[in-house]
Amino acid sequence: MQESELTQIRLQKLEQIRKLGVNPYPNYFHKEKTIREVLAIFPENPEHENQPEATLVTTAGRITALRSMGKASFLHIRDLTGTIQLYGNDKTLDGNEYPVFQLADLGDIVGISGEIFVTKTGEPSIRLKKFSLLAKNIEPLPVVKEKDGMVYDAFSDVESRYRKRYVDFLVNPEVRHDFIIRSRIIREIRNYLDHAGFMEVETPMMQSIASGAAAKPFVTHHNTLDMDLYLRIAPELYLKRMIVGGFEKIFELNRNFRNEGISTKHNPEFTMMEIYQAYADYRDMMRLTEEVFLHVAMKIHGTSKIPYQGTIIDLTPPWERVEYLEIIKEKSGIDFAEILGSGNPIERASLEAEKAGISAKGCSTVWEIVDEVFSQKVEPELIQPVFITHFPLEISPLSKEDPGRPGFVERFEPYITGREMGNAFSELNDPLEQEKRFSIQLQMKEDGQQETMEMDEDFIYALKVGMPPTGGLGIGIDRMVMLFTNAATIKDVIAFPLLRKKDPS
Repeated sequence: MQESELTQIRLQKLEQIRKLGVNPYPNYFHKEKTIREVLAIFPENPEHENQPEATLVTTAGRITALRSMGKASFLHIRDLTGTIQLYGNDKTLDGNEYPVFQLADLGDIVGISGEIFVTKTGEPSIRLKKFSLLAKNIEPLPVVKEKDGMVYDAFSDVESRYRKRYVDFLVNPEVRHDFIIRSRIIREIRNYLDHAGFMEVETPMMQSIASGAAAKPFVTHHNTLDMDLYLRIAPELYLKRMIVGGFEKIFELNRNFRNEGISTKHNPEFTMMEIYQAYADYRDMMRLTEEVFLHVAMKIHGTSKIPYQGTIIDLTPPWERVEYLEIIKEKSGIDFAEILGSGNPIERASLEAEKAGISAKGCSTVWEIVDEVFSQKVEPELIQPVFITHFPLEISPLSKEDPGRPGFVERFEPYITGREMGNAFSELNDPLEQEKRFSIQLQMKEDGQQETMEMDEDFIYALKVGMPPTGGLGIGIDRMVMLFTNAATIKDVIAFPLLRKKDPS
């Protein structure tokens, strides 16, 4: 039958249930035990042992299988912890419960009470004494068959899975499991930082100035104050204000919003962790990055060597460290350090990029060309953990210059599985130098560059009050979760990723 026919049949059943005087959506049901807790009552090898005592249990779940045998039926219900079989007939159930039981469908949510027993085939089961419909399923779920641990007819259409994620969670247990792992990862990060003496803080998500990162913001409007605001592109400048205010070890697990493209590794709304530590520098942040990733790996996988898309990723410290221009030269053959010291560097850089098969059209500066070469020739090759260090000052407006390397800053980006996992600096705390760099960013914007930072006068004032030497680190939580759940795309680790509107035709 077509799905619409099934829906109509279920609506008719819903009406029959109401005519029996039964509310198909009751206000409350007390679930005494999870299914896992019920299963724990049974002996480990029930087929070889005596029947368990007729213990009465109360639980609830969604019907995932239903087999009718005349006046008796076998059902399976599932909750987040497991699946168990139910058995009911016209003798075990009284009053209106048996007619409602007969009207049950796959996908219904039910609450039950009954005595545990083991079938002749050795399956732990519950003989029903009470049966309550808690929510009638009207829109049929995709039928996913399981046998001997294998899944058949899975709900696999990618477009439908992302648009109806709640259905994806229901019928694809491995998807639900990945989000349980995501929760554990975030909890373990918090646990590690808490034990390391960091304090979790919160900063504004609506800001009057879009700064702290080079990104296009989302704009909103506050009616009462009659002013435009920006959804946060980064919490960085507010967190540094807290360092100025005397907090020495802080972090924020935050939502950021950037009005940019969507890809397998980009979603406009994403989760970041940012950490700031007074009296530290980018070297301390390198050690902290290694320790956080290792801690999560050991807690989630029990080893520092984890599988990802057919490759074993070894997170054992210390990770490799390679300078930015050095790795570009190694992977692309282009010596940008030499090009930058020559006459007409933009023309030469563009020419060399074209020779390497990379179009430089649309690039207005040398560093845009360098970044394009890095993105295409280097980034996909960075599979094992590596710190890319010593970025040029021109593209690092919030970082301290390396005193031994004029023109380069104390900054690194960690890369794993061909993806940038974060960004970290020895934070610039010279207010006059910071003001100068913001001014350069404004000039770059006037010259046509889209992704630049805004001037933040109040932040400059905060630096004039005085910020101690500070190390800062940002890690992309979504990409980190991709690594630890073996996910190929960021959409698989975001519960409700942003999607293009569905074409009504």
